[in-house]
Amino acid sequence: MTGLLDVAERVWPVLLFLALIQVVADLCDDAGLFDVSAHVAARVAGGNRLRLFLLFTLLATVCTWVLSIDTTAVLLAPIGLALAAELGLAVLPFAFAAVWLANSASLLLPVSNLTNLLAQSHLGTGGAEFVRSTWLPQLAVLVVVLVVLLVRHRVALRGSYDVPRMLPSYDPVLLWTAAAVVVGIGPAIVSGIAAWVVALAGSVVLVIAFVVRQRESVRPGRLVRLVPWSVIAFAVALFAVVEVVVEEGSSLLESVFGTGDSLGSLFQLAGTTGVLANVINNLPAYLVVEPFTHTSDRLVTALVAVNVAPMLLAWGSLANLLWLRACRARGLEISMVRFGLEGLLVVPLAVAAGVLAVSLG
Repeated sequence: MTGLLDVAERVWPVLLFLALIQVVADLCDDAGLFDVSAHVAARVAGGNRLRLFLLFTLLATVCTWVLSIDTTAVLLAPIGLALAAELGLAVLPFAFAAVWLANSASLLLPVSNLTNLLAQSHLGTGGAEFVRSTWLPQLAVLVVVLVVLLVRHRVALRGSYDVPRMLPSYDPVLLWTAAAVVVGIGPAIVSGIAAWVVALAGSVVLVIAFVVRQRESVRPGRLVRLVPWSVIAFAVALFAVVEVVVEEGSSLLESVFGTGDSLGSLFQLAGTTGVLANVINNLPAYLVVEPFTHTSDRLVTALVAVNVAPMLLAWGSLANLLWLRACRARGLEISMVRFGLEGLLVVPLAVAAGVLAVSLG
């Protein structure tokens, strides 16, 4: 019981952040931030397909960094698909860019992924220290993912499109308020403010703006529904179960994950953790491996594995499942086999690049 109480004391800020950042993301979506940003990118690209795709990958990366992995999968991916259809472009490059970057761009900031928040808590470091540990592997992973995307979809990204003349309708006050909140999240986290406090402040600012401009969007009942209660309940159950598993199977797990900071040891850790993340989902995989990450290099390697590797099996991360559902809602069917085969093109190279960057950092 004492162990579970210790876990509860540690994870409540993570779960509170999860609830609040989802409210922030949905209200940003209501304000038109993602839709308008995508159409502005289409204008800035000037009709060049490759340039538009690169701007979309930048938007997906920043969205993942600041508003977390699930926001890119749930809110930005459908907008990318709709924009591609509107402009007469192939949708698959935008679809896979969204899901691959939702996972692989979630290394940089503590708020980018729940696993990062848990790791930051485990390390006992501030936001700036966390970024100093993760920026190099994040850069290495992103370079690999972008190169694979460009090579894989090189034919579809040639040519031009008609530049849209009109932006989607929006309330300028709500739009700029949402943009200011998003811009402020990253620096606030890096400055050392607790993630849940930043998310709370952002949600309060947005709710006040909506009360003034569009009150029906922030009715109490709707705000309660925006909170991902099922995900929170799932996470609570995982924390309890994994605590028991780790206590009972400590010696076996240590032989599986290995020890030490040599390059071979880090690759062993990344490989076994990556497989585990795909099989049982990345959050429980992180909770299982965390007690065996006794150094900063091993912990960041574990993050590379649990954040980047789960792009082979659809249930490897919640973002994958949310993305598949969003794609189906837009009429795009992606089979589990297709998802895994596409993932095989990028996962081994991206994880290897991330581990090498950890070793060299």
